[in-house]
Amino acid sequence: MRSSAALTADVVIIGGGAAGLSLAHALAAPGRDPLGVLLIDAPDGPLRPSARTWCFWEDGEGPYDSAVVASWRRLRVRGPGGEPVECGLGPLRYKMLPSGDFERLVAERLAGHPGFRRIRAVAHEVRDTPDGAEVRCVTGGGRALTVRGRRVYDSRPPAAPPAARTRLLQHFRGWFVRTGAPVFDPDTVEFMDFRVPQPAHGAAFGYVLPLSPHDALVEYTEFSREPLSREAYEAALRQYTAEVLGLGDFTVRASEQGVIPMTDGRFSRRTGRAAFRIGTAGGATRPATGYTFAAAQRQAGAVARSLRRGEAGAVPAAHSRRALAMDAVLLRALDTGRVDAPEFFTGLFRRLPPERVLRFLDGGTGALEDIRIGFATPVRPMLRTALELPFLRRTAGARGGPG
Repeated sequence: MRSSAALTADVVIIGGGAAGLSLAHALAAPGRDPLGVLLIDAPDGPLRPSARTWCFWEDGEGPYDSAVVASWRRLRVRGPGGEPVECGLGPLRYKMLPSGDFERLVAERLAGHPGFRRIRAVAHEVRDTPDGAEVRCVTGGGRALTVRGRRVYDSRPPAAPPAARTRLLQHFRGWFVRTGAPVFDPDTVEFMDFRVPQPAHGAAFGYVLPLSPHDALVEYTEFSREPLSREAYEAALRQYTAEVLGLGDFTVRASEQGVIPMTDGRFSRRTGRAAFRIGTAGGATRPATGYTFAAAQRQAGAVARSLRRGEAGAVPAAHSRRALAMDAVLLRALDTGRVDAPEFFTGLFRRLPPERVLRFLDGGTGALEDIRIGFATPVRPMLRTALELPFLRRTAGARGGPG
């Protein structure tokens, strides 16, 4: 390893994924006194995330619209028998944001930020210093590097997931397909299509983002305890595209795959006096649904405002205690099979305004809305589960696991 060098900045961000880039984007807002920001992004290789797609809903225009490749005003949910629940989204738009386009958008803003730097390196250790915190890194060329900042925000997953009573994963694989015939409805997202075999624990569903009558991202998704092999995902996608969607002849132009933790474990948002976690690592993922992007935006905005005011820049909780308690009950009910997942989710969209359900899925509902949502769920199994939870022990997860 080559000799060590040192860099300094006001703010150091570890990780160039959604959470890290969102915080960098927020800190580089125009018309503000610039903070010195240094982003540590993994070099090309196994530690660098592959291209992926983020989806979220938003009321009207948003700061990332120039990178959004598609948006929709309607969605459809189908039960196992195929019965559709179709709904408009009112003022909301469901938006599709590819990671590459998002990176380019953020890079354009940061190019005009005088205090911004980006380096390619692997962060190995974060520790407190008298003036803040420092990050020990190794560059792609093998050079040791120390980065010091008044504040450090780390989006890497923790070495081990937090102790939890319930631990599921949202895992998926998707194909970007082009069909010979015009088979997709470009105006409507197939949000949850439960016409697929269900696992013993959790749920499985298809998901279709139509980009044109001939083009779409088609995904197979599970909420279950363990991810599948690539071969199993491919088999599930073949079954869904052929037997359920009936796509006919098509080509697979690209693919993506991912794993998101769904757990009632408590993620620590602070790892030192001046070191914090953001994104999924900082609890931004909604435990019962896997949605993360909107909560990561809330965290990024709050941190940026705090730092500009000269405050500590602490990372706020992404979800209320009430929401986390509700999610703990739902996760346990899904995992035990007390609640039928297809009926639960289709029932929410059947009984409630869709914009309320969508806000609930990523943690944007208030107390009164959550009460109304609670009464729209199966009361007896949920109540039984709520009474059971305080007596269950939290157990540690495997080190290096996804969550």
